[in-house]
Amino acid sequence: MMLPDRTVASATSMAVSGAEVVREQSIDLQMSSDAVPLRVAVLGSTGSIGKNTLEVIAASEGRFKAHLLCGHRSIDVLVEQAQACRPRWVVVTDSTAAESLGPGAFPKGTELVIGPERLEELLAAPEVDRVVSAIVGAAGLRSTWSALAAGKTVALANKETLVTAGPLVTQLAARSGATIVPIDSEHSAIHQALRSGRRHELQRVVLTASGGPFRTHTKEQISEVTPEQALKHPTWSMGPKITIDSATMMNKALELIEARWLFDLRADQLGVVVHPQSIIHSFVEFIDGSVIAQIGPPDMKLPIQYALAYPERYDGPARRFDFGVAQQLELIPPDLERFPAVRLGYDVAARGGTAGVVLNAVNEEAVQAFLNGVVKFPQIAELCERAVSEHPFIGDPTLEDILRLDAWARKEVQTWMC
Repeated sequence: MMLPDRTVASATSMAVSGAEVVREQSIDLQMSSDAVPLRVAVLGSTGSIGKNTLEVIAASEGRFKAHLLCGHRSIDVLVEQAQACRPRWVVVTDSTAAESLGPGAFPKGTELVIGPERLEELLAAPEVDRVVSAIVGAAGLRSTWSALAAGKTVALANKETLVTAGPLVTQLAARSGATIVPIDSEHSAIHQALRSGRRHELQRVVLTASGGPFRTHTKEQISEVTPEQALKHPTWSMGPKITIDSATMMNKALELIEARWLFDLRADQLGVVVHPQSIIHSFVEFIDGSVIAQIGPPDMKLPIQYALAYPERYDGPARRFDFGVAQQLELIPPDLERFPAVRLGYDVAARGGTAGVVLNAVNEEAVQAFLNGVVKFPQIAELCERAVSEHPFIGDPTLEDILRLDAWARKEVQTWMC
């Protein structure tokens, strides 16, 4: 996310992008014996990003502490995490799921809190230093909004927050003084590479895409893809929704939109290239022709640690790139005919307004319908394109408009799938 140039200032670094909503902060991560760890709220702790975040915290040698864990329905996992981390709070947002918790489920000193409204209250507490926003889908918007309104540092993995309400979220961060650092590997890579030049020197950013499991499939083969096939990602280990998004390349559409608002870019400054090895995480091109890339093995612990510790770096648990092994790194232009979701992402990034919230809402519903055997794989992008085209577009929406159209889109697409 972005603020005007004055919001990023560093006496020692001439390479920081001036538009980011990520301020240089003086954070001493070299912990002394009496240092107090930074207290982290992990939203979506039972998911893939949440689990990786807890690994990073456990390996941080006391720099961070899991202060709040939040889950929805995976109660057994949440209890196990709480026993290991001993947080101050555990939040269960699904009240029905919380009913299965018996007395003594959580360790002494850990308080159970139920419901999304209570979560939003806790995120404003002064003892919460960092918030990891890793709730999947539009459901993560409210909690992220609350953390930003409270002026927190947010490590953002929930791309839907910016896809659905990008301009409103950036304006909120500007008003509250909040800091946002991206966790998505592509946006983390761009954030790091932008530090190699000044804002006015930026030409464009290019996001890499693995291409998913069907990169070499024909349109006919793609039309017969099953959920079981689509859930087998060739390089990343992710949850089912994100894995399907990778297979359709809708994840890249959403990331293009996210990047527009996160880095305050024009639509013509956005690009995508397919990189099957998932070693290069994205590129930044400057006006002199220099292209800066960030590389590393496909391991989310690195961008998570980067976001938690920014602007510092320290040794951590992420895998290292092995320069002693011969490797071939491919870069392939995306096929927009076989993967129309990417083209749709460019269109929505350019259009702005309510196009993003409608795209995201319909995609979430269509992905679930595909997993349930209701629609075929290609229909996911087709339903999204139809909704974006036909919805009552608003160019400068309020938050109420966004929430209303999110609900409208979900209801409308259900009638189309009947």
